[in-house]
Amino acid sequence: MQLYNFIFKLFIDVIKKKLLFLLFTITRMLQRIQTVYLLITSACAGVLPHYLSLWGGSTDEFAFESIEYYVLFLASALLALISIFLFKSRQTQFVLGRLNIILNLILLGLFVYRLLTVSGETANSEKGIGLLLPILSIVLLVLANKAIKKDEALVKSVDRLR
Repeated sequence: MQLYNFIFKLFIDVIKKKLLFLLFTITRMLQRIQTVYLLITSACAGVLPHYLSLWGGSTDEFAFESIEYYVLFLASALLALISIFLFKSRQTQFVLGRLNIILNLILLGLFVYRLLTVSGETANSEKGIGLLLPILSIVLLVLANKAIKKDEALVKSVDRLR
């Protein structure tokens, strides 16, 4: 019984240390504006497609009803989240931001293709606000990449002074 209590206390201590380290890391990440941009991008791509319809009409169509849109939205959200946690490697963060921009452009291209090729004007004439999510994500990702580049330039200028 004492062995179990010892192991349990040790396990709790390890978890506390890991949570404190994670909290410290998160507070360091939130000091940078690109983290805020990437968090908003992640929310736009991961959460909002469940609540905002892509196409209106008699029945609303959401992103999770179509597998290709759902996968692209989730990939965009995951890339933004991964990019947040790579805050020590600004170059990798910048590259992931560019890949995410390309992914959102592909998603936007699929939306435009569907709008131009779907027959039946009356059935699909109402466009939902969810069609603007890739545009909002692209704008936020451009702002995040601009801030990442600014940080990189600041670090390089400090290295020159040494």
